[in-house]
Amino acid sequence: MLSRRLIRKGYDVSLAVDGGAGVAQALSEIPDLILMDMSLPVLDGWEATRRVKENPATRAIPIIALTAHAMADDREKAIAAGCDDYDTKPIDLPRLLEKIESLLIGNKSI
Repeated sequence: MLSRRLIRKGYDVSLAVDGGAGVAQALSEIPDLILMDMSLPVLDGWEATRRVKENPATRAIPIIALTAHAMADDREKAIAAGCDDYDTKPIDLPRLLEKIESLLIGNKSI
């Protein structure tokens, strides 16, 4: 559902079926930004984020963690894993769009 909403807003969206595929796609497509679900199969979002940020070819890609976990330390855990921002499910689209735009504008200088 989120991908359809983003497409309607004019974004190009590429989906990965699991964390391992997401890491591979990040390397092959070098997207402008990654929305990382932290509860992915095969390779969870925490480890997928670490792998994307460890690779010199993909480390500058901003990542927003998306998770249903809303505990106080979850944001810090996401940032420690390498995420640039964090948002909780259910998604508040206007709030998420603000975060996306902020990171995309900030990433233009890279």
